[in-house]
Amino acid sequence: MNVASKVPGATERKITRLSDLTESQQGAIRRIPAEKDAYTDPIAASRQNEIFTGQARFDAEQEKIFNRFPVPITMAALLPENGSVVAVEAYGKPLLVSRTRDGEIKVLINACQHKGSKLVEDCEVHKQGRLTCPYHAWTYGIDGKLIGVARSDMFDNLDKSQRSLVELPSKVWGGVVYAQLDGSEPDWSNLSDQVAEDLDALGLESGHVYGRQTFDLKANWKVVLEPFLEGYHVQRLHAASIGDLFADAPTIVDTFGPNIRQVSGRIGYEPEMLDADENANIHKLVTHAYTAFPNVVVVTSQYYTSVMLLMPYATDRTIVHYYMITPGPATTPKAKDVFSRSYEMIIGVFGGEDFRAAEISQAGLGAGVPKETVYCGLEENIVRYYDEIEKLLD
Repeated sequence: MNVASKVPGATERKITRLSDLTESQQGAIRRIPAEKDAYTDPIAASRQNEIFTGQARFDAEQEKIFNRFPVPITMAALLPENGSVVAVEAYGKPLLVSRTRDGEIKVLINACQHKGSKLVEDCEVHKQGRLTCPYHAWTYGIDGKLIGVARSDMFDNLDKSQRSLVELPSKVWGGVVYAQLDGSEPDWSNLSDQVAEDLDALGLESGHVYGRQTFDLKANWKVVLEPFLEGYHVQRLHAASIGDLFADAPTIVDTFGPNIRQVSGRIGYEPEMLDADENANIHKLVTHAYTAFPNVVVVTSQYYTSVMLLMPYATDRTIVHYYMITPGPATTPKAKDVFSRSYEMIIGVFGGEDFRAAEISQAGLGAGVPKETVYCGLEENIVRYYDEIEKLLD
């Protein structure tokens, strides 16, 4: 499932310079030590097998996190044009995300108010002014309002104004569309304003969705998440792909409640490289990795940014929606080649290495081994994240 749509203004920005980032991001980057000077302290930390395999733990997460707080649905960049709509299966619910003629993002239940039929059955982005139910042809505007009923003369006292599609409270945060799944008043307190500003500076909302793919994984959502919170695996799991681009230690970590920002220097990084060329692409020197509450992963690369939404469906099942976001569409043969090879490479790394590792780990965890997972200093962010999540569960 690949999508390439024109994003207004996106072609104006080809690279991200250090000066394009927030002051907070720039400060974090300037704290990264040279590779030769970096170190990581050892830690003693562990978690019980039950957090990855127990039904009681999964149910508690559903009740106290995913059904209590707003959760990510899709990327705003997927709908660059007013008057567009896309269907998204998220957390077991059929949803529609639309950008109205006024540019407002709305999240609607993808169910006709007559008999519940889906209005849109595929996952492509559609540019259209109305939505017609395939069952009995009730018609809605993409703002969700019911505007037409077939054979309306056969309904006695049908009030169309009371039959609009169900809208969920939502907003765009850092380029990610969040919604409150139970329809209640959202509590946005776990989403950091600083992280939203950071993601805006990285161009997530104004960027172009070059490609997207959905993965159905046989693994707990936290097992899928863990690799993106630690560098311990990179030179080992990714030894044949990207491992030689990253060192183990030079990482600066900042936490914003249950949101974690990591900035890492690439192999051979020296702080003075930052000022060698003020117009250089900062992503050539530094990688950003964010874990945004509760299940968003953002990882920067030289030519694109990867965004993953990790949606838990069962103790041992996670649906991952992956998006590759570029500054703009590929407009030259060179750009087309770079984006194509980058997309193929990152799908191979995440899908064939990280996600594979999650599934083979879940197999052992499901068999009860190990009874307790231990974490090293290079995995300390995992422990930090679990500490914040467990506060909400308590």
